[in-house]
Amino acid sequence: MKIQRVFTNTRKKCFVVETKGGTYEFPFSGLALKPSKQNPVAEVFSDPELAKEAFTYKLLDGKEDSVLIEQVAHLNRDPEVLRKHLIYRLSVEAQKELKHSGMSKRALSRRLNISPSHLYRLLDQTFCGKTVDQMIKLLLALGREVEFKTRAA
Repeated sequence: MKIQRVFTNTRKKCFVVETKGGTYEFPFSGLALKPSKQNPVAEVFSDPELAKEAFTYKLLDGKEDSVLIEQVAHLNRDPEVLRKHLIYRLSVEAQKELKHSGMSKRALSRRLNISPSHLYRLLDQTFCGKTVDQMIKLLLALGREVEFKTRAA
């Protein structure tokens, strides 16, 4: 997700980050380097050195820091980011369970009726082109029970 525009809203004490997916607010309280009345934000911009996937802000005293768009989306509970995080955690769990089960990858791919290359993609935590449904089927084939819980944010 690329940042198209970012600006400071001093009244709300936050940065407003605009992307193609929507507009997000990132409060000053979430920053490592916090601005104050004596040391306000002097400049904020979408950072081309970080492929416009982060913004950098500079305070009046010259100190600067950057915030990744993933941090902004996670703080704003973006469903796409939360889905990717869930799939990542399910992939890591599947890798651990496969190692402990002693089952070969070929036997697992036959059990799931998928090709071995597809199984490798499902086990790769960096591959995001898989669904939660596929990961649940994989974990069930490995003998794991999958349970989702909801709680107050």
